Amino acid sequence: MTDTTYDLIVIGGGPGGYVAAIRAAQLGMKVACVDKRGKLGGTCLNVGCIPSKALLHDSELFEEAGHGAKRGIIGKITLDLKAMLARKDEVVDGLTKGVEGLFKKNKIDYVIGTAMIAAAGKVGVTTPDKKSLLLNTRRILIATGSETTPLPGVTIDEQRVVSSTGALTFSEVPKKLIVIGAGVIGLELGSVWRRLGAEVTVVEFLDRITPGLDAEISRQFQKILEKQGIAFRLSAKVTKVQADAKGARVTAEPVSGGKAEELAADYVLVAIGRRPYTQGLGLKELGVAEDERGRVKVNAHFETNVPGIYAIGDVISGPMLAHKAEEDGIAAVETMAGQKGHVNYNLVPGVIYTMPEVATIGKTEEQLKTENVSYKVGKFPFLANSRARTMGMTDGFVKILADAKTDEVYGVHIIGAQAGTMIAEAAIAMEFRASSEDIARTCHSHPDLNESIKEAAMNVAGRAIHI
Repeated sequence: MTDTTYDLIVIGGGPGGYVAAIRAAQLGMKVACVDKRGKLGGTCLNVGCIPSKALLHDSELFEEAGHGAKRGIIGKITLDLKAMLARKDEVVDGLTKGVEGLFKKNKIDYVIGTAMIAAAGKVGVTTPDKKSLLLNTRRILIATGSETTPLPGVTIDEQRVVSSTGALTFSEVPKKLIVIGAGVIGLELGSVWRRLGAEVTVVEFLDRITPGLDAEISRQFQKILEKQGIAFRLSAKVTKVQADAKGARVTAEPVSGGKAEELAADYVLVAIGRRPYTQGLGLKELGVAEDERGRVKVNAHFETNVPGIYAIGDVISGPMLAHKAEEDGIAAVETMAGQKGHVNYNLVPGVIYTMPEVATIGKTEEQLKTENVSYKVGKFPFLANSRARTMGMTDGFVKILADAKTDEVYGVHIIGAQAGTMIAEAAIAMEFRASSEDIARTCHSHPDLNESIKEAAMNVAGRAIHI
């Protein structure tokens, strides 16, 4: 293997890295992918979005079955947490093996070990058994992803004080769980354990949850979560977390000043965000430029200031999302192959997989106001949607923002059941610069949740039918 000169070596086997490796192989490149985890798929597949979605789905089924009397489903429901966690692990294992199978199919060399870029065109690898390899390549693609952002002064031991990784493997349902951070990860995992029986309190530094979301959606989201039983301490700064064998205590004080409050819990989840992971790659020694947030700087072709070294995904600017990393990877290697790779960062959908789900794409109202854009709003509540009524899932609404003159859709924001699936329609429409009138005049199946998108589009012009 060390005598081979590759066309491309990808460092990192997460969604961005493995997708880039496969696409590069499809384009005729000789490819190797170096990953130290020993299981392909990165954080997302192994300890992130996939296992969390398994627990989100199963916890939703558990809660729904427990409230089934109104639907004629009567009987005692009990939780087998061990079996639920085992199914989660089974899903992850099957998918990681599936990615390995795709590597074999596409003749990609999978190298398990820790990579370091020795020089442009040379990647050193330390294998788990401490052997050293030196791989030669024409191009290097950094796809090492991100890691949990630490909270200063707080030690994450993955026992009582955990990151998202530890929160996927609790051996018991916490009686009390404190979540530090009201972002996507904290609210998703907090929802899981709340459904399974935990008393959940979320502590957030800002004065609102889910910063970056359209404010109206965020306010409605908080109301729904509170109705479900999640408590919030907003505008609160965590100053101390103490843990022992029996539990943990969180000290928080008002951001504006005032008396500190101590909250007790069985476990504490620290979920204040993620940061690029580039440690040990030797980027500083190579002179690879980074920005003030530790992200690798790249040009429009994903190439760094050092020729032949490229970067994608969470280590560069843009939303830290698996699907964004995949699009980066495909665009990067297609550009290497002489094609016209491109990612529209204005149209990367974001989804929070709680119940109800939250999905968003494009501009928020706050952004349009800041940019002094004249716009119209069309909304439609799921309470007026027949399919939502049959499902008993009527929380939320669809909100469409369109240009006041041209009617081009600038943003679509959904809070409701299956919002993550429905946002795909908006993504396609906006990619082709559709107007709200285009969506309104497109026939939608009945009875279905996505009729709410059609009705919201009709309501931009004030002509929704069912409200």
